[in-house]
Amino acid sequence: MAMEASMVKAVIFDKDGTLFDFTATWGPWTADLLRDLADDAAHADRLARAVGFDLSTCRFDPASPVIAGTPGDSARALEAALPGMTLDAIVRILIERSRDVVPAPAVPLAPLLSELTDRGLALAVVTNDAEGPALEQLDGHAHHFAFIAGCDSGHGAKPDPDPLLAAARALGHAAEDCIMVGDSLHDIRAAHAAGMRALGVLTGPATELPGAEAVLPDIGHLPRWLDATT
Repeated sequence: MAMEASMVKAVIFDKDGTLFDFTATWGPWTADLLRDLADDAAHADRLARAVGFDLSTCRFDPASPVIAGTPGDSARALEAALPGMTLDAIVRILIERSRDVVPAPAVPLAPLLSELTDRGLALAVVTNDAEGPALEQLDGHAHHFAFIAGCDSGHGAKPDPDPLLAAARALGHAAEDCIMVGDSLHDIRAAHAAGMRALGVLTGPATELPGAEAVLPDIGHLPRWLDATT
């Protein structure tokens, strides 16, 4: 879906795979979690297969429901392999354990975010992670963002457009003046549904992002891209 180019006044970032390198952040965490949940090595392998994860390499299959999904999506993928636990219990474990993750920024964030705000751009984060852990992971960078929403913030989850539209309202800009930057098809589809431009980055497991206006190696290339296109 082609979007008519317009002046970018606001940038809405995905979190995992965009601000943070997905595999470096979530690979070791997922391996530890699955082994802790499992009864034995065979059970750990079964859990890993359920979420499209390779325990030996700590890497996700590009089709894994964990990549762009909510904690609920991940819990549903694990549910059949954890018959002694309720879905709600699995979700709670995933959210609580996610507070232990050590984020690996895709690029040095402080200088990039400062440059973007110095250009007069309004910034937001819309993630399918829960809001509480997201705020903790963004930590010292949160002040750069006028709006931060997770899947449990009351605006829904991507690929639905509602959280992106809520971000645009909070930033005070029309949807067509915003660009969504993300590493998954959920990000691209949500942007299109919201009437926003969509930009892809390759710091998540996906190697192709059809529908993105452009695909950058990482968000560090964003300022140059903005200079060339707006």
